[in-house]
Amino acid sequence: MLGNKARNTKPELAVRRALHAEGFRYRVDIRPSLELRGRADIVFTKKKLAVYIDGCFWHGCPIHATIPKRNADYWIPKLERNVERDRETTFKLESLGWVVLRFWEHEDVYAIVHAIGINWAKL
Repeated sequence: MLGNKARNTKPELAVRRALHAEGFRYRVDIRPSLELRGRADIVFTKKKLAVYIDGCFWHGCPIHATIPKRNADYWIPKLERNVERDRETTFKLESLGWVVLRFWEHEDVYAIVHAIGINWAKL
């Protein structure tokens, strides 16, 4: 699992490039709140907007998630815990007044940027 990137994945870089081209400025790979252990992919600190670009395998995409056949006793609980941790993180941030946006890695970059822009403008 050392080869799995925690940041700067291809989908994340594509979204960041498109956001930057649209004039958005943001922080990368930071904890939105000191009360959290995890880090968000893209954070607009002044607007309290946290964006996550979730990988289909690691975060249980309803369309593309697969169940590993080998060592399933290890992988299934691990992947289920990832999904549970995502829910907990979203709930905690929202209770602290943050807006949390989660997208799948396969989603269209410009649709993601558009959704971020709409939510950014509301705040």
